Amino acid sequence: MEKRVLGIILTLLGVIGLIYAGFSFMNGGAETRNIKAIIFFGILGAVFFFSGISLIKNTKDKPT
Repeated sequence: MEKRVLGIILTLLGVIGLIYAGFSFMNGGAETRNIKAIIFFGILGAVFFFSGISLIKNTKDKPT
C-alpha cells in the first residue's frame, strides 16, 4: 500500500511540474533563464509522472 501512495504522490508532483512548464512556456519570453526553467520542469515532471504511473500499475494489492 505504501508504494501505491508513493506512486500517487509522484504522479501528482509530475503533473504539477508539467503544468508549470506549460504555463511558463505560454507566458514566458525568450530569455535563457526561462528556457532553462521550461526544460528543467518539463523533464523533471515527466520523470516523476511516468515513475509514479509505473509504481501504481506494477504494485499488487495484498490483503492485510
